[in-house]
Amino acid sequence: MKNQLRFALILVAIAATAIAQTTQRQRGPLGEKIREARQKRAENKGEGKTETSATPNNNGSYVVGKNRFTTNVNGDTRVYYVHVPKSYNKANAVPVVFMLHGTGQTGEQFYNISGWPEVGEKENLITVFPSALQQCVVDEGKQQTTPKWSCYPEGFAFCSGVTPKDDIKFLTQVLDEVEGKFNVDKHMIYFVGFSNGSQMAARVGIELSERIAGFVGHLGTAPPASPKRLVPSLWQEGSQDAKYMKMFGGQPVPMDFNQILAKPYMKQDLNLYMQTFKLSPNYTTGGDPNKIMWLDAKGTSDDPNNVFRLAFVKGMEHEYPNGKNHPVHGAELNWQWLKQFKLP
Repeated sequence: MKNQLRFALILVAIAATAIAQTTQRQRGPLGEKIREARQKRAENKGEGKTETSATPNNNGSYVVGKNRFTTNVNGDTRVYYVHVPKSYNKANAVPVVFMLHGTGQTGEQFYNISGWPEVGEKENLITVFPSALQQCVVDEGKQQTTPKWSCYPEGFAFCSGVTPKDDIKFLTQVLDEVEGKFNVDKHMIYFVGFSNGSQMAARVGIELSERIAGFVGHLGTAPPASPKRLVPSLWQEGSQDAKYMKMFGGQPVPMDFNQILAKPYMKQDLNLYMQTFKLSPNYTTGGDPNKIMWLDAKGTSDDPNNVFRLAFVKGMEHEYPNGKNHPVHGAELNWQWLKQFKLP
């Protein structure tokens, strides 16, 4: 009996030690790193993400906070989320910001991680989070079927025989529906995108330029048409984005525009922006190389809103910064830049 009791006490002691060590790891620096890594994977990769199956609210009514709506485009049921801030009052027109997710992600995911609903609450904005549909693409030599916006292709191509979804029609329809449901300030409608969504936001900035006041995105390949209006645009990247680090042998992008623009890819895309939006080749630089630096160019037209900014965020990887995955809060930063521009 004594031996059995002694053995039981030893087992209890071992279990207690294991629990204590586990708790210590969870509370200590290692646990914090593990949690951060898990959060980062969940936020930026979008793998295994699915949207909620909540009943769509399509009858013109809404709730304060998160709303899920559906609309039909060319026979496809499309989903988008809308955040209505507590301070919204139908008597007053409010700005609207669309946030477009990246490849393999969803509108609901970016509702949860982008930080835009929080900025919407603070600034009394309506924020909209549409979802792309699954499409077959060849990306970096690999064929996959994944949520993908039908932007001007750059770095990928649609599979043979695939007709890209009409996302311009979808986003136009969502914009019409949002304007029908809410009192929208039609002079203050903006688009922001991440990765593939960034490219789609740029397409919107060209093909829906008469309806939006500005966008944050990345133009990529040459557009098939010139914009009807010269829209203010911001191109935002990170110094530790693997795509751009390739230009520097895998090292972080130097926070120096002279070195960055010496690379053919960057020079080519900057020239494309200048050509598309009729910008002057003369530019100024500013910011802090230890945090965020930017290059500003003005248009050759007499329109004071015909402006462009290229920003590099130090230490940022391929992610939309939300204050948790990176110290910079992208939604707050982007809103401060966008809100100075209004549609005439």
